[in-house]
Amino acid sequence: MASQFAKKLIPLLDRVLIQRAEAVTKTKGGIVIPEKAQAKVLKGTVIAVGPGGRNNNGEHVPMSIKVGDTVLLPEYGGTKVELEQDKEFHLFRESDILAKVDA
Repeated sequence: MASQFAKKLIPLLDRVLIQRAEAVTKTKGGIVIPEKAQAKVLKGTVIAVGPGGRNNNGEHVPMSIKVGDTVLLPEYGGTKVELEQDKEFHLFRESDILAKVDA
């Protein structure tokens, strides 16, 4: 799960802090998949959300996703953020997130 430091980080406006799901490194038969052949993971868990953006009239627009949601991400995009040595997070705008996955 997310570290204490990542939970204290609050994104600005309509940005969302996401931890991507781990890539599959082994098949069901036990064969190890090389790093180059692994598919890019397009799912992630929302760790922190900003307060929301503003529309053209200056009115506050609330976020439609919340902490703990599982989301579908684009293949490219987002800003990579390393908060700890082995933990990698990504910042996305809410509009860049493709879908919310129901559990």
